[in-house]
Amino acid sequence: MKPIRWGILSTGKIAASLAETLKKHKGAELLAVGSRQKKSAEQFGRQFDIPRRYANYQDLVNDPDVDVVYVATPHNLHHQNTLIALEAGKHVLCEKSFALNAAQSHEMIAAARRKKLFLMEAMWMRFIPATIKLLELLKKGTIGEVRALRAEFGIDPGVGPEHRLLNPSLAGGSLLDVGVYPVTLAHLVFGRPQSVATRAHIGLTGVDEQAGMVFGYPGGRIASLLTAVTTAMTQTAFIYGTKGYIQIHPFFWHSKRLTVYRKNRPPQAVPAPYSGTGYQFEVEEVMRSIRAGKLQSDLWPLSETLAVMETMDTIRAQWGLRYPSETGAA
Repeated sequence: MKPIRWGILSTGKIAASLAETLKKHKGAELLAVGSRQKKSAEQFGRQFDIPRRYANYQDLVNDPDVDVVYVATPHNLHHQNTLIALEAGKHVLCEKSFALNAAQSHEMIAAARRKKLFLMEAMWMRFIPATIKLLELLKKGTIGEVRALRAEFGIDPGVGPEHRLLNPSLAGGSLLDVGVYPVTLAHLVFGRPQSVATRAHIGLTGVDEQAGMVFGYPGGRIASLLTAVTTAMTQTAFIYGTKGYIQIHPFFWHSKRLTVYRKNRPPQAVPAPYSGTGYQFEVEEVMRSIRAGKLQSDLWPLSETLAVMETMDTIRAQWGLRYPSETGAA
């Protein structure tokens, strides 16, 4: 089988994780990397033995031998970088959060459809074994009717105001960086919320340092979410039903096990192991879809990405928060 040839756009930490994954993945060839600086491209290329190294993003996407581009730049550049890759005729895996807002997401999706190219958000949590197993258990009615969800993802890396996490010009803050995970989990379990109530602490740099969200759904179902980039949290999630509950742990966004608790029964451990970075599952989904001639993922279609972006727009509208580089309606 002919390998699918990848180009990585950017040379940051998450780009390195995907590069590591691609180098070990059968059927993938890591052919090229692009950076805004030649030195960075050369260093990254040497680190991962990438033969083609470009000093700008346009030359990367113009490489005629690259099949799919992984966009790994900060959030504020996802829209622009995805569009140049699509216009150059490349399939795209774009890092989450997909864009700054739903309007930008619409433009990216429209461009992919116009060019008849595959496009997917790199929401790797959707593809790991624990998430697959969770949705199977819920569909089987293992804990009865699902009534509530609680999830939190907060970190405290101790960074200064110059760091991208606290930089509004780079669309820093908790929501787009880590909050997208609990928001996505709530969408996976319950779908689009009927109502959204939220409160955020906007820090001195002007980004949401931490926030709480409550989503309401028909029939009284509720999702309670916490997110932060200045407060350490457990990063666990619970899904509650009429016959018990499921804990996703130790980190729900890259969990390797679930525990099912049901009335009058001992806790049931449900292993969901994997090795490596965990990004291999989204890589497999991209390549499977491209080989099948699909323009979007069956497991994480663009409509789901767009729904999450619309929910996050609703959240930020309640905070009155816009990013300096933001285009399109928030």
